[in-house]
Amino acid sequence: MSLNSEYTSHKLLVANRGEIAVRIIRTAQRLGIATVAIYTSSDALSPHVAIADEAAHLQNYAGDQQQLASESKLYLSSATIISICKQYRVTMVHPGYGFLSENEEFALSVEAAQMIWLGPQPDVIRIMGLKHEARRLAANAGLKLVPGSQGLVNTLDEALNIANTIGFPVILKATAGGGGMGLIVCQNGSDLSKCFISAQERATVFGNGLGDVVHMGERECSVQRRHQKVVEETPSPFVTGHSGLREDMCNAAVKLCRAIKYASAGTVEFLVDDESGEFFFLEMNTRIQVEHAITEAIHPGLDLIEMMVAQGIAQQSEARGLDHANQSMMQAIYDKNLAESRIHAIEARVYCENPSEGFKPSPGILQFVEFPKENWLRVDSWVSTGTEVTQFFDPLLCKLIVTGSTREQAVSRMVQVLKACKVFGPPNNLAYLASICNNTVFKEGKATTRFLDNFDFSPSAFTVLSAGIEMTIQDLPGRRIGLGIPRSGPMDSQAFSVANMLAGNAPGTEALEIVVLPGAGCKLKFHSFAIVAITGKPATVKINGEQVSMWARLAVSENAILDIAVLPGPGFRIYLAIRGGFPEVPQYLGSKSTSMGLGGYQGRSLRVGDQLSFGSQSSSEQDEIDPIAFLLPKSLIPVYPQDWVIKVLAGPYDDAVILTPEGNAKFYSTKWSISSSSNRMGIRLESDQNIDWARNTGGEGGSHPSNILDNGYALGTVNVNGDTPVILTNEGPDMGGYVCLCTVATGERWKLGQLSPGSTVTFRKISWQDAQACMKASLRWIETVQAVIAGSQPHAGFIDGALEGEGRELSGILHRNEWSPGSPRPAVTFRQAGDSAILVEYGEMRLDFVLRLRKRNIKGIWSFAPCIRSTLCHYDPSVISQADVLAVLLNTERSLPDSALDLQFSGRRITFPIVLGDQWCRDALQRYMRTTRNSAVYLPSNIDYLARNNGLEGGVDEALQKLMDSAWLVFGVGFYLACPFLVPIDPRCRLVGQKMNPSRTYTPSGAVGIAGPVAAIYPVISPGGYQLFGRTLPAWQTWGKGPDFASDRPVFFEPVSEERYLEIEQEFNAGQYKFKIEPAVFSMAAYITFTDSIQQEIAEFKRRQAEGTAREEARETELLREWQAQKAVKASPTVWVDDTDLGPGSTSVTSSISASIWKIKCQPEDVIQSADDILVILEAMKTEINILAGEENVGKVVKSLGKGIREGASVQVGDVLAWFE
Repeated sequence: MSLNSEYTSHKLLVANRGEIAVRIIRTAQRLGIATVAIYTSSDALSPHVAIADEAAHLQNYAGDQQQLASESKLYLSSATIISICKQYRVTMVHPGYGFLSENEEFALSVEAAQMIWLGPQPDVIRIMGLKHEARRLAANAGLKLVPGSQGLVNTLDEALNIANTIGFPVILKATAGGGGMGLIVCQNGSDLSKCFISAQERATVFGNGLGDVVHMGERECSVQRRHQKVVEETPSPFVTGHSGLREDMCNAAVKLCRAIKYASAGTVEFLVDDESGEFFFLEMNTRIQVEHAITEAIHPGLDLIEMMVAQGIAQQSEARGLDHANQSMMQAIYDKNLAESRIHAIEARVYCENPSEGFKPSPGILQFVEFPKENWLRVDSWVSTGTEVTQFFDPLLCKLIVTGSTREQAVSRMVQVLKACKVFGPPNNLAYLASICNNTVFKEGKATTRFLDNFDFSPSAFTVLSAGIEMTIQDLPGRRIGLGIPRSGPMDSQAFSVANMLAGNAPGTEALEIVVLPGAGCKLKFHSFAIVAITGKPATVKINGEQVSMWARLAVSENAILDIAVLPGPGFRIYLAIRGGFPEVPQYLGSKSTSMGLGGYQGRSLRVGDQLSFGSQSSSEQDEIDPIAFLLPKSLIPVYPQDWVIKVLAGPYDDAVILTPEGNAKFYSTKWSISSSSNRMGIRLESDQNIDWARNTGGEGGSHPSNILDNGYALGTVNVNGDTPVILTNEGPDMGGYVCLCTVATGERWKLGQLSPGSTVTFRKISWQDAQACMKASLRWIETVQAVIAGSQPHAGFIDGALEGEGRELSGILHRNEWSPGSPRPAVTFRQAGDSAILVEYGEMRLDFVLRLRKRNIKGIWSFAPCIRSTLCHYDPSVISQADVLAVLLNTERSLPDSALDLQFSGRRITFPIVLGDQWCRDALQRYMRTTRNSAVYLPSNIDYLARNNGLEGGVDEALQKLMDSAWLVFGVGFYLACPFLVPIDPRCRLVGQKMNPSRTYTPSGAVGIAGPVAAIYPVISPGGYQLFGRTLPAWQTWGKGPDFASDRPVFFEPVSEERYLEIEQEFNAGQYKFKIEPAVFSMAAYITFTDSIQQEIAEFKRRQAEGTAREEARETELLREWQAQKAVKASPTVWVDDTDLGPGSTSVTSSISASIWKIKCQPEDVIQSADDILVILEAMKTEINILAGEENVGKVVKSLGKGIREGASVQVGDVLAWFE
């Protein structure tokens, strides 16, 4: 059609969402019509919102009650949509399909508001929506009807009488049921009895209609699941094979529409006898159909949406509709296209649903979306990478429309496209559709409406029946990005690699890392045959109830259950590799590893009900016959001890400035216990021995001697949070403000994955050269295993021996450039940070060092972690040696200018909303007091502590005011997920505070805290030790929602209420929040001039600050001593309840893991009602573990809790939690 000048005067509102909304808006834009989209919160980032000229949030216009309704119901609110139309001065409304498309009242409301309704007449919508009325009209028009009732059936008895007369099976159709959702097949009277009752409650509405009466051919829609179409095509192979059927059926449809003077687009549906070819009227859909695209495909240039718009405008003119001479209304054109049959079109509907689970909708994040591009392919879609498919709406993702010169070519192309499409995330039906198109019945064009009733489809996938306490996807080497993006990957790379090799994969292929506990095992159902291998902590492994070996290649048959149950003893993590890996898990930032809300499957641990597709299973005959096709020799299988020795490299900070000589020796000789609070972020160490510090405070870094202004963290470093050492592991931060005493050698890091709560570790220092030897020994074992799997005989067993360098006096300081009096050049210290990193530490702030260094592009140096006064240089020791890296760093340092006073930095100033003293940070502190430490100088209020620590007489109010009075400069990005580190530009506003000792295990995302003079915005829920004073928006989003993200922008905070924050957070998460951003330049010279002008005020502020800090440090020293004494009491041997007073039937429930008690859910005298009664909730690895009463205790009475059992207390494996009589 040619562009009509009248179009540009109109504004079109699309009363729909998803792909049809995008489809309608695209046509409107081509015609020059302004568009308005409507949306709910979960649809805020949908493309129909982005591409429309204007968009209205439905909840902003809904009434109080409607705002509380589910999102799907908001699209059904006629009054709300009409209100939006009036507000935006809309002139026409297109309803799409579904929602209000076949709602007579909505159509009448649109017309009553003097807008054009792009659909059929409201009275026609009503009549054709009442199926008994539609049948009457069809009969009057001379159409044959499916044998059945002559009108509305009101009672079950009436339905049974009619069914017995015409014979079973029968179709029960809800009188206002649109499409297949109102249609049920009943095989007998019992089915009819059940379905009749349920169908009376089903009234589903759908879409639009057609203009004057011309037909455009038929569509074959027989391939249906649950009476909903999944594959459609035109021309119909069945109709093509029956001479005259197309003409007769299409003429019957035209006859009906002429009889009712139908206007706009619509579809008349028939049932066809597959033997005789006789056809019968079923119903009429008065809306645009989902599959309209294939009709457009066989009529080049046809746009049904454009026709509906033209008809709507024409209805307002004197002509009252499109002229019959209009080219679009010429039947001869369509007949010519159909007669020539030059194009065959097929459409497949891609749904986010699980075909192997009864087509259950599968909401979630689409982690990667990519469609092929072909000139014969059309994709009608609304999704892209990062789209969240919610439970509120139909799970249709897209429609794939292919064309071919023949049906055979079209089918072949559809198979090609279905295999090439990449829609990775929750389960979808792509493989199911491909199986349909590859089926002989479909290929021959013989599919009927019952084709899919017993269609055999087994996905190459497993379903999680039980997930242990943690089950994640990991790969090697993980991520090497920096900027606080965790490395991730398997905690035990050795067991992980061997599992993959046994399964027939490359060592780094993605596989599962699993933690199981008594009562929390791992159970998977395999829907098809698979080759797997299981390594790591000893466990009982069964396939369909038959026990099989670990460290072996296992064959799992179709529909088999794989069960992994924990065995008592050392070790912690289990690895399950499946041949072919997980091809539908996409890489994120270069890795498939699961991390903090990113990577893996949905960025999280697997849960019950999750289904994961695995790769192609090329297998030998032996694999299919023998469930254990290969078993690794026992000599090559590692034995995990209870008491571990782990080799480390000294430094960065185990020197005499930080620890006394005695403290240093004690640290390395202590047998540290593994805390139940350990996880993939870090392994917490416990001991009754205190750390002997060589200093009293951390200076500007904080009040505690473990505090430091800043430094980068190497993977495996032993970081001291207050007096608690933590080995930073795969999900740990990459920089922060605590000292790191030593770092685990790369060749020893696998051991960290098998450290379990209650086991112990002792550190042994080795040299860099010894660390390389250790790594080579680890690689030799992997090579030996690989050779044995390939058929060689083992020439060595598992290697974990002593090294010659152990016990020598080793220093973590590699080199030091001393400061010369009068020189502007600062002192520089080069510190060892494990065997693959060097920490470069400046005596004063330098802002340009890392930029200069990065330009060198040295081979083997892969990343820098720039902080405030230091940078951590990461390198690959297999490519470049420590000595060579040190030489490069020294040469680069010498090339830097003496002074940075003349430098200017361009950036942007961005204003963040903040809730000061918010409820979420208060909740985090309450949790800390319950589970970690209940008394400290910074408790119960961090803000009150900051006021006292900085000598502010105005208390909390003055402290918060100072924090708001200055702009903040972003000095670095890292820690976790690009967390910005901020310092107030005005020195009078630089409040200082110590870091929490020990640090929190939980911090809400967006929390803002201070440690030393530095503040940080926590990007995600994570551990942390900064003093919290408010909550803002996190500077990280996994899928990049919203336009306002960068790493180096000056920041302002703008106080808001908690209520407004919740509104802003919702806008932010939907990508709708607009930050206030202004250009800015930071000049070092201007800054020095400013600080010189307020030197007296700065001096007074610092004087009061120093006095306050001294007072608080003295208080903290005493409070810390009291807390440590309490810890010592808790750690003393527990005296259990004397069971001599208990009867012979007494029983107990014990802890299955070393953990802390989060909640006690029972009390003495409680009667156990069910085996599932929760007695105690334990917390370990940031996971809540329910301890259940068990069948043996049902009906018994809780006599008492175990000795010392209270919320916050620690328990070990076997400790009695409760006694029963």
